[in-house]
Amino acid sequence: MFADRAKIFVRSGKGGDGHVSFRRELYVPNGGPDGGDGGDGGNVVFVIDKGLNTLTDFRNIRKYKAEDGEEGRKRNCHGANGKDVVLKVPPGTVIRDFETGKVILDMADREEPVVLFKGGRGGKGNQHYVTSVMQAPKYAQPGQPAIEKYLTLELKMIADVGLVGFPSAGKSTLLSVTTNAKPKIAEYHFTTLVPNLGVVDLPDAPGFVMADIPGIIEGASEGVGLGFDFLRHIERTRVLVHVVDAAGTEGRDPVEDVRQINEELQKYNAELASRPMILACNKMDLLDEEERKITMQFLEEAYKDRMVKILPISAATKEGVRELLYAVSDLLKDLPKEKIIFEQELDPDSFRDTEQLSFTVEKSTEEEGVYLVEGPKIERMLGYTNLEDEKGFLFFQNFMKVNGILQQLEDLGIQDGETVRVYGHEFDYYHE
Repeated sequence: MFADRAKIFVRSGKGGDGHVSFRRELYVPNGGPDGGDGGDGGNVVFVIDKGLNTLTDFRNIRKYKAEDGEEGRKRNCHGANGKDVVLKVPPGTVIRDFETGKVILDMADREEPVVLFKGGRGGKGNQHYVTSVMQAPKYAQPGQPAIEKYLTLELKMIADVGLVGFPSAGKSTLLSVTTNAKPKIAEYHFTTLVPNLGVVDLPDAPGFVMADIPGIIEGASEGVGLGFDFLRHIERTRVLVHVVDAAGTEGRDPVEDVRQINEELQKYNAELASRPMILACNKMDLLDEEERKITMQFLEEAYKDRMVKILPISAATKEGVRELLYAVSDLLKDLPKEKIIFEQELDPDSFRDTEQLSFTVEKSTEEEGVYLVEGPKIERMLGYTNLEDEKGFLFFQNFMKVNGILQQLEDLGIQDGETVRVYGHEFDYYHE
């Protein structure tokens, strides 16, 4: 089954904690601290695999976790770094934050692997906290926490030209006679259930990549039919070729068909409807000379106010197909060659920053005269602070003041003698 969207969970590695230990050797009864640093956590890495063209693998495996860094060890031994987790994705994959839908990374132009989320840094061992007045620190720094996120992977094919039109207009047939692609073709709606890519090679003009998008129907931009599922695949195309059944084999009006297609494109993405367009009037072999003349006059009159090239073709007999391909190649020459890239809307580093800075100060709703101070920032501070040591306790008091926690307690109305509870530690509060 073709898959062009997937929801996955990723987690970078947690940094290993710094170690607390002291030298214990013969003839060295009071050795100094020798706690080693923790290892860095593994990264979450994305890399393009040109051999992939769907996101099917991510439907089967949805959780990806990098290794945590090892804790530091005694004798100044550094903990091992955690291994990265590497996710291989097809070209054109866009990575979004699942909660907000914002773009974190577009892999369309990435030749090298990209570290999306860095693992947490390893914590420092107690050897780093020796001072002139603290010769035997009994605390070490904890490793940075992991980053955990749900992501949406979205495949937007990379093609120069997108074939759009109603079902059975002849898009798949056109792709099959102009490229080496072999799409399934039959006389019923939605024969094309997946987008197909093909390379057009011209002997004396630049070639291009062309995508056949499953038939768009009225209401596709609201999710009707299959068209909505695949409209994303024409967002990178530089030229649109509207393939229309000019013979009206199913009683359709070709002018109305093009109008409806443009309307759906406008609703989905207004910029798409303004892309350079060529109108390929297909199935002209089914009309006699008089009918051809009338049909072409009718279409040219309808689009005389727009800079739209209208070409009669027959994908089945290849009539006019060569002229169409050269017209597309000429149009592409005059357009910027840069790939259409979706700009980053969310910096992945912001997830770690937000987590590091968060804490809460609340008045307990269950116990009178008790105030609760919690959050990741508080946990990390307690991890490398020895509250039983005078120097450590002074550091704790200064931390509470500098970070505005004492002020928040006062704003909540704390009184002398009331209790401040910090993750199992309790303190009586007194104003300075």
